[in-house]
Amino acid sequence: MPPESHQIRLADGVVVRSTGNWVEVRVGQRIVSSRVRGRFRLSGQRATNPIAVGDCVSVRIGADDTGLITDIHERRSYLSRRAAGRRVGQEQVLAANIDALWIIQAARLPRPNSRLIDRVLVTAEAQEIHAGIVFNKMDLVAGDAAAHVMRLRDLYRTLGYEVHLTSAVTGTGVEAFRQALAGQASVVTGPSGVGKSTLLNRAEPGLDLRAGAVSLKTRKGRHTTAHAALHALSDGGAVIDTPGIREFGVTAQKPWELSHYFPELRRYLPSCQYLRCTHDHEPGCSVKEAVQQQAITSDRYQSYLNILQSIRDGDADVGR
Repeated sequence: MPPESHQIRLADGVVVRSTGNWVEVRVGQRIVSSRVRGRFRLSGQRATNPIAVGDCVSVRIGADDTGLITDIHERRSYLSRRAAGRRVGQEQVLAANIDALWIIQAARLPRPNSRLIDRVLVTAEAQEIHAGIVFNKMDLVAGDAAAHVMRLRDLYRTLGYEVHLTSAVTGTGVEAFRQALAGQASVVTGPSGVGKSTLLNRAEPGLDLRAGAVSLKTRKGRHTTAHAALHALSDGGAVIDTPGIREFGVTAQKPWELSHYFPELRRYLPSCQYLRCTHDHEPGCSVKEAVQQQAITSDRYQSYLNILQSIRDGDADVGR
């Protein structure tokens, strides 16, 4: 038998699952369980996790068929959020090398969270990722609840975002969503219990993702997806399914930059009296005037102010 060193092989692959110190890398048609080199964790980078699902990596495969990641290739895009615990300057990378982001919300159980939607949209805008919204569980709403979802649909479509109304139970809207996923590298995110995994199972039969139910006591979803994972799609492309999120901290921005990531605010920025206007206290602010004239909805403006305050509260993160 040749020496062990002769059996070491170098290869490139894609990270399809990450559970901490070990990640699964797809190399050709096989999955290689691989360790992460310590130097990646000590490199002083902003991210709490040096490797994310979707990363392209180089891996050294040993005689025992396990791998050691030796290089992380440059990302063309990534989705991140502020790391938990307000760690100074730190972010958590949720997915890498993606073309599109889909925010999944439930029409009911749990109810739509527009504040969370807006935070994720701001991050997508800042990171130049195409973003869309899916309101799932449409079979559960009628009357005022259905009207509320329709108002949200119309609002976000007016802002230029693609919006789908689906029911993973009846199949309504699933085909259109499947077509939107085809041929792209997408990531889906949203709270637990909104039906992300169930919807993906319906859109791509054979995925067999574990799905859970909403607690009738808390009206909140239970975590069923423990780790982000990348899945190939039969129509081409891939989708990254992520664990449910309860909050989404916007990554480091300077306060005056935030308005650039609200499409309806952007058009008024050149008319503000101050170049770095934050649109909450300055005189001669065209954004505040547009809110008063109802050209910008009060709800979206309040959402903007909430995010602005969170950035100011974490001013060590924004470096202003």
